[in-house]
Amino acid sequence: MARFELKLPKMGESVAEATITNWLKQVGDKIEADEAVLEIATDKVDSEVPSEVSGILVEQLFTKDDLVQVGQTIAIIETEGDSVSETAKQEVVVPVEVAAIEKSIEVVKDAVSAPNNFSDSERFFSPLVKNIAKSEGISVAELENISGSGKEGRVTKEDILKHIANRHKPRAISEQAIVAPSVPFQAQSRDEVQKNASQSTPVSVNGGDEIIEMDRMRKLISGYMVASIQTSAHVQSFIEVDVTNIVKWREKVKVAFEKREGEKLTYTPIFMEAVAKALKDFPMMNIAVEGDFIIKKKNINLGMAASLPNGNLIVPVIKNADQLNLVGMAKAVNDLGNRAKTGKLKPDDTQGGTYTVTNVGTFGSVFGTPIINQPQVGILALGAIRKVPAVIETPEGDFIGIRQKMFLSHSYDHRVVDGALGGSFVKRVAEYLEAFDVDSDF
Repeated sequence: MARFELKLPKMGESVAEATITNWLKQVGDKIEADEAVLEIATDKVDSEVPSEVSGILVEQLFTKDDLVQVGQTIAIIETEGDSVSETAKQEVVVPVEVAAIEKSIEVVKDAVSAPNNFSDSERFFSPLVKNIAKSEGISVAELENISGSGKEGRVTKEDILKHIANRHKPRAISEQAIVAPSVPFQAQSRDEVQKNASQSTPVSVNGGDEIIEMDRMRKLISGYMVASIQTSAHVQSFIEVDVTNIVKWREKVKVAFEKREGEKLTYTPIFMEAVAKALKDFPMMNIAVEGDFIIKKKNINLGMAASLPNGNLIVPVIKNADQLNLVGMAKAVNDLGNRAKTGKLKPDDTQGGTYTVTNVGTFGSVFGTPIINQPQVGILALGAIRKVPAVIETPEGDFIGIRQKMFLSHSYDHRVVDGALGGSFVKRVAEYLEAFDVDSDF
């Protein structure tokens, strides 16, 4: 019998780690090939890790809520043979017992060497950082106050070593610091922002109220929203668009389109195509902010807000959207939307976006003021299409007619996008939509 190492698989070139959310199989359980062993989660997508072989799970190397890097071994599976002798049975049992004993020894050693239980902290600390903190006698409270320079404000090895080097040096405290202490937002993790927000105002609860804990996705969304508002100076520009030609054209071709392409034709790909064109015209809307630097993105990757089965929203990304024609855009939109609804998005599907579009009109909203998807600098909300009376200009004079109109709401980061650019961009999107050729083919 052989021992097979089940590793955390690669989930996309931009995904380096995942959190274990649930073990579906326990030590001693029999596993079939391709059967799910555990559930994992990245920042936005939940998925399962299947076994590549059949056998018996003999060791779990991580526990629930542990953060695991791609390529790390997460479990040991003893592959099955045609017959299992007493010796072979012992080979299955003994590693489990040895592993349990070794784990118990480590737990005791940790308890003796470090009185602090860093697992009580709501912030994430890597095993290396925890070990350094334990060896240096750093308390949980002290570790939580270290400003992290890593991803999402995490404390890195360099951060804690720098803290250790400076912890015994006398600090010069200015009068201003005493009167109005402040911590740069970048130094706070998403969890810290969420924790501070929840603790800022006590909530009164009576016997008739129902208390519902946020699910993991809602907690993440909450953290993202607060972080974005704290980071960017949000301003909005609004414009009304006449989409009568688009409505007429879609009604004319949607049946033939579905028959030929095998895809439903919604308004979303038409709007996304216009946004991609406008981003090519205004490349300074297709940027990201990193500290004091602006990163001008080469590719136009459009995020589109979509609903998950649990009702939460997620933003899958259409890569290189400017290179797609309308048929290609429709296929991409439908594919990502359908996989979002069925919970089958892959982690890489939500990575790399450079600009985001959200359709608030789906819920009947005329317009909205969406929050920017960091580190992007803009997000466009599509309002509901409505029949409205409008002034129509003709060579013979003006008259009132019924037109199909909608509002576009553009939220942008005023730190790097001024009103001229933000307003001109959304106006260009409107121009592309109003100039849509009703006689064009698909």
